[in-house]
Amino acid sequence: MAKRALITGITGQDGSYLAELLLANGYQVFGLVRRSSTPATFARIKHIQDKVTLIGGDMSDQTSLQNAIIQAEPDEVYNLAAQSFVQTSWSQPVFTGDVTGLGVTRLLDAIRFVNPRIRFYQASSSEMFGKVQEVPQRETTSFYPRSPYGVAKVYGHWITVNYRESYGIHATSGMLFNHESPRRGIEFVTRKVTYQVARIKLGLANELRLGNLDAQRDWGFAGDYVRAMWLMLQQDEPEDFVIATGETHTVEKLVETAFSHVDLDWKQYVKQDPEFMRPAEVDLLIGDASKAGKLLGWEPSVNFTQLVHMMVDADMALVKEEMRAESVVSD
Repeated sequence: MAKRALITGITGQDGSYLAELLLANGYQVFGLVRRSSTPATFARIKHIQDKVTLIGGDMSDQTSLQNAIIQAEPDEVYNLAAQSFVQTSWSQPVFTGDVTGLGVTRLLDAIRFVNPRIRFYQASSSEMFGKVQEVPQRETTSFYPRSPYGVAKVYGHWITVNYRESYGIHATSGMLFNHESPRRGIEFVTRKVTYQVARIKLGLANELRLGNLDAQRDWGFAGDYVRAMWLMLQQDEPEDFVIATGETHTVEKLVETAFSHVDLDWKQYVKQDPEFMRPAEVDLLIGDASKAGKLLGWEPSVNFTQLVHMMVDADMALVKEEMRAESVVSD
């Protein structure tokens, strides 16, 4: 009998890669989508949309979450839905708290009510470590979030621990460090860089505006990280795991790697802009994933340079496609 999984946030970067992985493993896959979603929302899952079942629902609405679980009858629920852009969390702090924080409680309570034997995965974040209390960060490192998004993720993390310990639910948090791909949203710094590099190389733009070039991140490939999520829910006992590459790179290194891949000197195009500086910056995030290596047998397969090159190549192809489409319209 095929296992069944419900993914919230299925139309996002991680949701699309996870859906592919679960389908490849013979799962029946269900995805939660908002009724207000537009056709563009489904771009990342267009190639598998006929293989998954989409259910209308919203992380702000308890009844819809309960109904989704009743309808999907899942063995596993992966909560990847969130207001996930740190910058936006400063202008929409209450909305971020409701969806990214309280939404986790609504989903856990729906599981407790419908079927407490369902296994639950919560997408925790390296942003919970914020103003880091030790380097590298591991499962035992204290949290010190530096944004409304980070604060909401800490709430989601601890409510998951509480439901696990209070109700015996197989509930796990994956503390994932930054993970990127060609499917990353254009508002995130990695994708903003690779997309703009493609536009500059093809003569459509002449500058890239960025905030703090000295900020350091531990960047991995999203396809690797969703494999870790799945592995966590296959364990006999639920435990929390840090998922990271263990390497850190500055935004400047990201920029240099992306521009040099298309034979350009980044210094001629990059301008620092105060508008993109965060009110409170997270300086050095680097994760220790040795527990995941030991207990899950997980390790990343794509390194930093390969990841940046993959994203630049994908954006070069995308921008060329956009140019062709525009020329057809103008003809």
